[in-house]
Order: sequence, then structure tokens, then C-alpha cells
Amino acid sequence: MEPFFASAAVVAFAEIGDKTMLLAILLATRFRAPLPIIFGILSATLLNHALAAFAGQQVAGLLDAPWFRWAVALGFVAMALWTLVPDKIDEEEGRVSHKGSIFLTTAIAFFLVEMGDKTQVATVALGAQYQAVLLVAAGTTLGMMIANVPAVYLGEELVRRVPLAAMRRIAAGLFLALGLWQIWGLQV
Repeated sequence: MEPFFASAAVVAFAEIGDKTMLLAILLATRFRAPLPIIFGILSATLLNHALAAFAGQQVAGLLDAPWFRWAVALGFVAMALWTLVPDKIDEEEGRVSHKGSIFLTTAIAFFLVEMGDKTQVATVALGAQYQAVLLVAAGTTLGMMIANVPAVYLGEELVRRVPLAAMRRIAAGLFLALGLWQIWGLQV
């Protein structure tokens, strides 16, 4: 269960203040329909993170060499630094068009915005580290939901009350701990 719980914790903290969390708030304030937004986030995250964890597992399986394990460990350290940089939805990403259902709009928007995002990159790294696609994808999806469901229901009020800088530091600490743990394992 370690891959599940570690993945959930890393992503839940990394998601605080992330652009997908800002997108959840934007969708919630625009559509005011929490359940289709939540199910859209869930479906997009499940698909995106399952693919990311699978990619991580496959890359690790193909490149099972000490240098690759070092690259994964250093990747976690880099993620720690990246997490300290706050995300903003830029003007183009902030525009949400509503051509279909709220669920479909949310699912597509979340899937696309999550591409190359730090939580997706973390999911690839976790998939490579743990070699457990289902547990990693389930854990990272749970982490996304832990962060984004309150954002949908509480919207802008949540952003005013939660110290995002402190949450980013906690997330950075988790990434750093995973990286250092991985490095320590390579030394033993």
C-alpha cells in the first residue's frame, strides 16, 4: 500500500495552488454545478494518471540501470524545487468555453491542462519508482480529488484561507524526502 499512500500524499500537497486547482475554482465559479465538475475531474485524472504511471513503469522497466534510478531520484529533487514556484492560469488557459456538457467541458479541460503538469510528471516518476501502475494511478487520483473537491465546493474562499505558500513548501518537502530516500537506497 506504500505506492498508494505515498502517491496520494505527494499529489494532494503538490496540487495545492497548482493550475489545475485554479481551473477547478474557475469552473466552479463559472458553472456552479459541483457534481459534474467533480466527476469530470475524476475521469480526466484517472485516464491521465493511469497513462502517466504506465509510462513511468515502462520506462523504468526498459531502463533498469543505476543511472536511471539516479535520474528518478534527482527528478524528485527537481520536483521539490519546481513545486516551490507558484502556478498561475494564464489568460488563454483561463478561458473556458461551454460547448457541451459541464462534465465533458471539465474532463477535456482537466486532461489537457494536466499534460506536462508537475503532478503528471510526479505520477510518471512514482510509476517508475514503484512499478505499480494501478496503485500509483489510484493514489495520485485520490490526491487530486483531495485537493480539488474542496476547491470546487469552496472556490475562492478556500484560496483566501489556505496559505498556499506553506502548502507548496510541504509538497516540496515530500518530493525532496522521496528523492533523498531514493538516493539513500542507491547508496546502501
